[in-house]
Amino acid sequence: MKDKNQGRRSDIIEKIKQRSKEELNPQKLANELLAGDKNALASSVTLIESVKDSDSVIAAEVLRHILPHSGNSLRIGITGSPGAGKSTFIEAFGMFLLKLGKKVAVLAVDPSSESGKGSILGDKTRMNDLAAHPDSFIRPSPSSGNSGGVARKTRECIFLCEAAGFDTILIETVGVGQSETAVKSMVDVFLLLSIAGAGDELQGIKRGIMEMADIVLVNKADGDNLNRSKAAKSDIQRALHLFPPSDSGWIPLSLLCSSINSTGLEEVWNSIEKFESQLKTTAYFKQNRENQSKWWLKESIQEKLLNDFNQHPAIKKEKKILEKKVQAGELSVSEASERLVQLYKSK
Repeated sequence: MKDKNQGRRSDIIEKIKQRSKEELNPQKLANELLAGDKNALASSVTLIESVKDSDSVIAAEVLRHILPHSGNSLRIGITGSPGAGKSTFIEAFGMFLLKLGKKVAVLAVDPSSESGKGSILGDKTRMNDLAAHPDSFIRPSPSSGNSGGVARKTRECIFLCEAAGFDTILIETVGVGQSETAVKSMVDVFLLLSIAGAGDELQGIKRGIMEMADIVLVNKADGDNLNRSKAAKSDIQRALHLFPPSDSGWIPLSLLCSSINSTGLEEVWNSIEKFESQLKTTAYFKQNRENQSKWWLKESIQEKLLNDFNQHPAIKKEKKILEKKVQAGELSVSEASERLVQLYKSK
């Protein structure tokens, strides 16, 4: 009886191993993803986000298979300070787009703790209707401390979503507390959400974020806040006209919307379509994506070099020694960094 039970357990373990191999087969996973299988998409995103070397190899193969089928979407970045209602807006706007026949993917990047690297990952629970729709895909990912709240592999996840047939990609970022350059460099249109009645609206929004925005939305424009929202919209529009013209030739807009009442969403979408049409007419749309690819190549090289540098055994050992000397004031930061670089180059 014991031998028989052991044999059954062995068979079960072997079946589990075989199933895992099939699920992690890059070609099979890519084929299922291209067929629009959301489970395959979720599995592929998990592989992309994994820090395991074995998963990275499989993820790279999946990307290689699906890359020719990506790029056929409109990529929309959405940012705003905490309390601006980003998740509520995405829920309402996403549902609006679905009614237009769009397939909507949301890559919602949540804050990560700098100490424990934990993440709230609450966006999906705040988008119940959108999450339940068959033509939507929502993936909350921890920012892991990356600049602008963008997960390390968000750009690759965009490609996966596009290959799976999603024609509108919404990327929600942590907020305006950090540089949003990374977001701007992976989307076609950049939306900034603001609210009135929370103090000095213009002072509360960093100039750098305003200059990057293609459209500024004054959200929560309803009820007692409507008149204040209208005043804020006018102030923001005047401020936008003071900025230097963008390379695209687009003049940034300030719009009103209410995510709760789903008002203003049609105007937002019409403005986005106008933006897309104008940029494609001037060929800036394609040029911008090509420049983004070049920028991300540089970022990827820097990331890999930095990771290799930090993981080098000799660097790890010497770094601890030099850190103590810098802290004690015995060595300058520039000299310590130069020693580490020279050590790295000599190995």
